[in-house]
Amino acid sequence: MNLNFSMVIICGGAGSRLWPVSRENRPKVFMPVASQHSLLSETANRITSTNPWLCIVTSESLGFQVVADLKDSEQEAKLTIIEPLRRNTAPAVLFAALAAKDAGRGDIPMLVLPADHVIHDKVGFEMAVSKAVDFAQEGNLVTFGIPPTHAETGYGYLKLGKAVHTPRNAEGRIVEQFVEKPALSVAEQYVAAGNYHWNSGMFCFTPNTLIKVAGDIAPKLLQQVQTCWQASTQNQSGNSSLTLDKTTMATIEDISLDYAIMEKAPNVVSVNASFDWDDVGSWDAMAKHFPEDEHGNAAQGKAIFVDSSNNFVFGRERLIAAVGLDNLIIVDTPDALLVSAKGHSQSVKKVVDSLNKAQDERASYHSTVHRPWGTYTVIEEGPDYKIKRIVVHPGGKLSLQMHHHRNEHWVVIAGKAEIVNGDKVLHLNANESTYIPKETQHRLTNLGDTPLVIIEAQVGDYLGEDDIVRFEDQYGRA
Repeated sequence: MNLNFSMVIICGGAGSRLWPVSRENRPKVFMPVASQHSLLSETANRITSTNPWLCIVTSESLGFQVVADLKDSEQEAKLTIIEPLRRNTAPAVLFAALAAKDAGRGDIPMLVLPADHVIHDKVGFEMAVSKAVDFAQEGNLVTFGIPPTHAETGYGYLKLGKAVHTPRNAEGRIVEQFVEKPALSVAEQYVAAGNYHWNSGMFCFTPNTLIKVAGDIAPKLLQQVQTCWQASTQNQSGNSSLTLDKTTMATIEDISLDYAIMEKAPNVVSVNASFDWDDVGSWDAMAKHFPEDEHGNAAQGKAIFVDSSNNFVFGRERLIAAVGLDNLIIVDTPDALLVSAKGHSQSVKKVVDSLNKAQDERASYHSTVHRPWGTYTVIEEGPDYKIKRIVVHPGGKLSLQMHHHRNEHWVVIAGKAEIVNGDKVLHLNANESTYIPKETQHRLTNLGDTPLVIIEAQVGDYLGEDDIVRFEDQYGRA
């Protein structure tokens, strides 16, 4: 199947219902699910019979992680659009449409996919995409309707009308109404009626069609997006990454594509997405993707089940032993443990809300945090100290910075380090160290061709990550 289309992947959101593995600064799109590759990489590689023009729209904190994740899977986007602010899916898709139009692809269908779906049936997926491309070429806005397998209250629904066909005989159905997530009794009625499908959140249209429809029914939103796009692109050309202008983006309405355009558009068609599909929105959903033993237990990682049934265990490092347990979800990470009854995992978001209210960084950050230059891992911390293991990629360079509240001791474990410490420039090897007093400008650079590893001991009356004053940064961070 040789299709000519563009692919846009929307890569954002915190995935808070999959905490503690998914967190705001390392969300679920980077998780592997029943595969060795991340959800993002699997999405980019979902169609293998052709090589579409690929655009990723993501947030400022995830941009470098997106590029690195795709590179690990030998993939690369033609353009990565970086959003400094979150403004939901309507602006994100319109930005991608303007990018495709600027690339001379305004009349070529554009397939829009969330980065966090699981689809195993690639053949069935390609067949549905082929139909969607046909309808998009005829000037329609296309969505993918998933035939419901049960009464689900966690999804929106599409009310489908009469059947329609393209000149090439692709079949679809007119979308009469977009319906919000219903109560269980209403969802049961939808499933029984037979003309309601789940709203998958996947779309297809030409950029020119989307822009025209947006101009007709959401002209203010389109103007806001175009103003930001013009401010963002006027000084850039030929780059594979584009950071949107923050000032003009702040004026854009925060609204989903469904609310802003799809629900009001006159020419919306749904193609039947009969392939397997899951947006993996909770740990209950995640558990379904792992094989069960004869007692209904499933696990990712090292687990032992004794006198236990119907449990799901997700871990990566430690052995987890479940004894005399039934119908539980256990998720283990280095700095947080989740234990939930099955059927209650949608409420995990309330845990994240509580952590955010308490200003606990574990709502957003793992113990290992990814940065453009490498990673750092918090090994231990107390009221007045914190110990980190810092790994800097070859050629990586931390910003020139200082701290108001903490002193730092750096010990090189492996690699070759160049360290700016006040007015001194030091070159240190393994088993050498330096002390950096607070209020001192400093910087760490990896001069070698292997990872640089240091141990950092922070001592001070405040150790928060926001106590950083940056003076220079090769990654453009403020």
